[in-house]
Amino acid sequence: MAVEMDIAKSFHEPSFQGAAKAGKRERVFELSLPALVKGLEAAGQRFEERTSVCAISAQEASFRLKSRLLIGSKVVLALEIPRTLILEKPLRMVLTGAVIYVRFEAGSNGQNQFVSVRLERGFRLLPNPYPSS
Repeated sequence: MAVEMDIAKSFHEPSFQGAAKAGKRERVFELSLPALVKGLEAAGQRFEERTSVCAISAQEASFRLKSRLLIGSKVVLALEIPRTLILEKPLRMVLTGAVIYVRFEAGSNGQNQFVSVRLERGFRLLPNPYPSS
């Protein structure tokens, strides 16, 4: 009888084990946003390259670059956020962070690197003077 009561009780109570796993995961958005990446490449030269963000979360952003970067390199990422039904004018979100992952990719359109950056907490929202069409 007690076993039946425990089973019935378990169907109506939330599972803390599942909630803990969900709490540890952060939401990652797989989208394509135009971006401008600035920083120092592996050779120590300043670079500025246009790309698209492949995925972004509160802590990380991933994208592809032709410029060679080293793990630990500091970069500035300026995302171009387009106008939407809710957002009247396009914005530019400026984020900074450090490279945490680099994977070389040889492909038909040249040699690129897939890069992941650990984002710092602070960011700036600015009007986008050059909205993409």
